[in-house]
Amino acid sequence: MSKSPIYILAIESSCDDTAAAVLKDSKVLSNVVARQGIHEEYGGVVPELASRAHQQNIVPVVDVALKKAGIDKSELSGIAFTQGPGLMGSLLVGSSFAKSLAMSLNIPLISVHHMHAHVLAHFIDEEGYDKPEFPFLAMTISGGHTQIIKVNSFFDMQIIGETTDDAVGEAFDKSAKILGLPYPGGPLIDKYAQLGNPKAYQFTKPKVDGLNFSFSGLKTQILYFIQKNVKENPNFIEENTNDICASIQNIIIQILMDKIKMAVEETGIKQIAIGGGVSANSGIRNTLKEAESKYGWKTFVPKFEYTTDNAAMIGIVGYQKYLENKFEDYSVTSKARIEF
Repeated sequence: MSKSPIYILAIESSCDDTAAAVLKDSKVLSNVVARQGIHEEYGGVVPELASRAHQQNIVPVVDVALKKAGIDKSELSGIAFTQGPGLMGSLLVGSSFAKSLAMSLNIPLISVHHMHAHVLAHFIDEEGYDKPEFPFLAMTISGGHTQIIKVNSFFDMQIIGETTDDAVGEAFDKSAKILGLPYPGGPLIDKYAQLGNPKAYQFTKPKVDGLNFSFSGLKTQILYFIQKNVKENPNFIEENTNDICASIQNIIIQILMDKIKMAVEETGIKQIAIGGGVSANSGIRNTLKEAESKYGWKTFVPKFEYTTDNAAMIGIVGYQKYLENKFEDYSVTSKARIEF
């Protein structure tokens, strides 16, 4: 007898994207994201505006996710939501909705750690994408996080390296801001970097012990470099945008790769999986793929739509938790900061 499928509705609202997905076991039936354009004019995410936009978006986004999946809410087995970390107002919109719907349908409620979801996005069934085997090393790189994680099983993970100050995504976005590029600037640095010479300008790597990272000094270094050159030539940025972006991207990739190499040496694990919004960066993806033949690693890069914040990654953790009956009662609370 074949077992009946498990349908998970997943909700992600940790920052400025309202997302909902429906999974049938570990396969994604729909993955819908409503992006909030309002923050662009402020050059960054405004928490109060983000939570208001989530309130407007959540019902239509969930409705579209169910329709695209071709299932009725009465067929759902459970509801997974992002508990944290993230912006408190944004998280509350998602958790309140998830609780209300789970209660009305009398089905299990499942809380998900946002960073666990970035790590486990690799376990979504997707044609053409391999899944890592335990144990593996995960590098989560996003606007708010830079971590190296030893992943022993679905629910046994330990952070073995992390940033002591700014995240790598912040380094990209702040560098873009210094160059006068619009928010979010990270993808634009990647775009221009592909046209430039990565060795045009030299930046020094920060000295950080062990497997930890630091990006605040690099940001300051880039700021002073730009200020000095613009003083000498007011058109310096316009004339050299591609080379500047390529050099910035090159130093950031070097910093990340140095630490991953060190983590492989320390743990003996040669399976490397990346996740988080910054893993969409083409330079990082290409360098990691090159490392397969160079160092004999097996690298895993998720499908583009599962790298930035999305609900499918919340759903895959929800599915694994459902299998183990890891459910919450309705007293569960959202947490802006939450232990890994």
